[in-house]
Amino acid sequence: MERWNWQRAEWPRLRFDAAVLDAAEERFAAGCGALLARVRRVEPGEEERVMVERVVDEAITTSTIEGEVLDRASVQSSVRRALSLGVPDPKAGDAERGVSELLVDVCRTFALELDETTLCRWHALVMRGRKDLPDVGRWRTRREPMQVVSGRLDRPTVHFEAPPSTRVPAEMARFLAWFNGGRAPAGNARLGPLARAGLAHLWFESVHPFADGNGRLGRAISEKALAQSMEHPSLTAISPVILARRAEYYAALAAASRGMEATAWLRWFAGAVLQAQARAAAEVEFVLAKARLLARLGQQLNVRQEKALLRMMEPGTAGFEGGMTAGKYVALTRASPATATRDLSELAEAGALLRTGERRYVRYALTLPVRPAPRIDVDEKGRVVVRATREPH
Repeated sequence: MERWNWQRAEWPRLRFDAAVLDAAEERFAAGCGALLARVRRVEPGEEERVMVERVVDEAITTSTIEGEVLDRASVQSSVRRALSLGVPDPKAGDAERGVSELLVDVCRTFALELDETTLCRWHALVMRGRKDLPDVGRWRTRREPMQVVSGRLDRPTVHFEAPPSTRVPAEMARFLAWFNGGRAPAGNARLGPLARAGLAHLWFESVHPFADGNGRLGRAISEKALAQSMEHPSLTAISPVILARRAEYYAALAAASRGMEATAWLRWFAGAVLQAQARAAAEVEFVLAKARLLARLGQQLNVRQEKALLRMMEPGTAGFEGGMTAGKYVALTRASPATATRDLSELAEAGALLRTGERRYVRYALTLPVRPAPRIDVDEKGRVVVRATREPH
């Protein structure tokens, strides 16, 4: 019985209605132009700061999607080290260093063709430190079926089963030839950036060539595809949006893995990328404003104030939930209540925080631009639908 796309005679000639993506492709192209123009107008050194923040964002969230929680400070130091902008952090673990080096490599090599050597190197980075896993840095070889399952051990629900490991080398050779050629699986027509990145992700996940880490590598391949269309390292960071819409993401992939019709998946993927692009534009403005604020305050900040400000800046444009209060400040910095009140008042006077409320209802918010990205979808008629939303914390 043909349960999965790769079992069908027409595999891998995935079908989709390209016209449904026309409006989304046009919006993506316009957004790329605006985003790149903004980044290229920044002061010397600021573009590197933007890239660090975008890579850190992607590294943390692509790992969180797979249930792996990373330390943000360690990821940031690992990214800066990989970009030759800092010294190694002795506290950074294998997971933080591995995913950071992977995504920095994606940025640096985006214009190059994708090959088996590169993918296997990326896999070794993502699986760094894993002693329990066979086939690190190479295609999977186990004879047992590669399945995505949930539920009881004695009665599991199989959400997906990948091709046997014996088929992986040939399947990946075909995938890489297609990816580097940039044409539709079923014909010679050139693909738009969203269609190409979405098909690449679906195809790669359908083959599931590695014993683990396929989700992270599949999203990295999507970022590479988008970067190639921009002719610039990708600033999109799609994983934060996928994390926020994780149930939809898995459902859309699971549905697409059962047949050759990929239009519904590509509509979902296109909406997610457009949402990520809107988020990136807002985050770029936030990152630049944050850097300028910290530079302006300079030596005025004491250690407690700097720690509190950096913690409030971590959620980016989503904003620091509930605002900063004297109680939160005490818990974060171990300051006395009187010191907390004084420190926060000084930050407000310096223009770093905005005070609202009175007495026990006093709250402080950053004065930086906080503009949560809207939710974006592509409907069945190809219309781009934008809805105001607030990102979860």
